[in-house]
Amino acid sequence: MAKQPQEPQPRPSPRLYLVAPPVEHPTELRGDLDGVLGLADIAAVLLRLPQAGERTLIDYAKVIAPVVQDKGVALILDSHPDIVAQAGADGAHLTGIEAFIAALDNLKPQRIAGAGGLRSRHDAMIAAERGADYVMFGEANGGRPQFAAILERVVWWAELFELPCVGYAENLDEIAPLVSAGADFVALGAFALSDPNGASAIIQAAAELLSAAEPMK
Repeated sequence: MAKQPQEPQPRPSPRLYLVAPPVEHPTELRGDLDGVLGLADIAAVLLRLPQAGERTLIDYAKVIAPVVQDKGVALILDSHPDIVAQAGADGAHLTGIEAFIAALDNLKPQRIAGAGGLRSRHDAMIAAERGADYVMFGEANGGRPQFAAILERVVWWAELFELPCVGYAENLDEIAPLVSAGADFVALGAFALSDPNGASAIIQAAAELLSAAEPMK
């Protein structure tokens, strides 16, 4: 008997990825995160560390890690792959294909290795081939591309690749278009936590926009 064609599996619902800005005192950020992480389905927090020595950075991340991970959220360091294990983080996000490749020995296979700042489609494909856990499009690294170009890159990726794609949103208005383009995760840029008094409202609004957006089929 001939096999019946299988129905295509529905795409998982997109999730939020929260970008935490660098602040001088980690206890401040810990309090901010503790107040918002339970408000929405947040898959990961990207921790941007301040300028400091290695020991200080490890101690900084160790203050943040429990409040994030205790809520079932992954803690990803922005660069610094060499301290991920000591800091108790879940992985690192690397900017640029060269930095990504150089970090692999420190991260794989136990830790998450995310790739961003990818200048071309070719760089994105290399990151996938080398074992990236996700690729990110749209973050500002020395100048952000036009949003239309970011959407085009997300559509291209979502149509051809199974590896998760993170679309970086710099405001609430960018969330729905990124979801419709096929982003598996939407990263909320620094605007989400820039005002601690308004962070809860922003993240709740982002979650509502995410669930209401029409995802890519």
